[in-house]
Amino acid sequence: MKRDVLGTLCAVILLAAGSVAVAADWKPDRRVVEVVVPNAPGGGNDRLVRLLIKICQERHLVEPVVNVVNKPGAGIVMGLTYLNQHPGDGNYIGVISATFLGDYVSGRSSFGISDITPVAQLFTEYVGFAVKPDSGLKSGKDLVTRLKSDPGSVSAAIAGGPGNHNYLALALVTRAAGGDVKKLKVAMFSGGSESITAALGGHVDVVISPAATILPHVQAGRLRFLGITAPKRLKGAYAGVPVWRELGADAVLSNWRTIVGPRGMTPPQVAFWENVLAQVVESEEWKQMVERDSLDSDFLRSAQTRSQLKADYDNVRSLMTDLGLAVKRD
Repeated sequence: MKRDVLGTLCAVILLAAGSVAVAADWKPDRRVVEVVVPNAPGGGNDRLVRLLIKICQERHLVEPVVNVVNKPGAGIVMGLTYLNQHPGDGNYIGVISATFLGDYVSGRSSFGISDITPVAQLFTEYVGFAVKPDSGLKSGKDLVTRLKSDPGSVSAAIAGGPGNHNYLALALVTRAAGGDVKKLKVAMFSGGSESITAALGGHVDVVISPAATILPHVQAGRLRFLGITAPKRLKGAYAGVPVWRELGADAVLSNWRTIVGPRGMTPPQVAFWENVLAQVVESEEWKQMVERDSLDSDFLRSAQTRSQLKADYDNVRSLMTDLGLAVKRD
């Protein structure tokens, strides 16, 4: 009996060792690895990918050269189309945000969860609303009042389309204020820097973007925060910024950032990138960024990320159906 137990134990150990060996079998096999950003340079996705690559190269986590490839256009469609021109190829990865689900639900994109390979969720963040310092909107309460009485009188700039987290944030605040979301006046841009430029130039009343993207312009005195879609006030640089619950509009919305690969990636390819990203998020430079931008550092590996995407899809579809933004799918 002892020999049987010992034999079984040895078999389990060998099987586990074999699994580890398989997971370690793959590594990038091209001279250049590409990380696809489905947005223009300067936005939230672009900034985090460049930091990720910097950490990878400084710590020698990836042997080949790693390049950012910006593919803006048609929301995130151009970027995901490019990524999936390389099915099953672990030398190509990309970044997505909550826009991925919203665009699919709204019909702006044909790419759903089955069309990508989830690798890891890096963090979640909240959406900020900001105006020029001399704006007639003196506070978030002023915006809530305007959105309730005449939503069409407020022009807003966002990066992305009706299905993305920036638009959903505006829609949530408007609905919570008692306004008609169908009357919103929204200018849509391919990247966060472009939407902020529109606000800086006085072409729109308010810009809606991840709070971390807006923050440098607030600190430089070029913009002023009105509110953030967090459940409670954030710390650090955002401590003085009210959340919408304080301003008469119970609107909470988070945006996650997730690394994905093209459809058909193999388990060893996924394991390689999971391990690389796990080391990235433990680096001091990454932790400083998370602390500085008041992000929620909830790193999830591939299986957890897939489950989270499915749960979020159900929530986004329910919300967008209520807002009249969901399309029927077979």
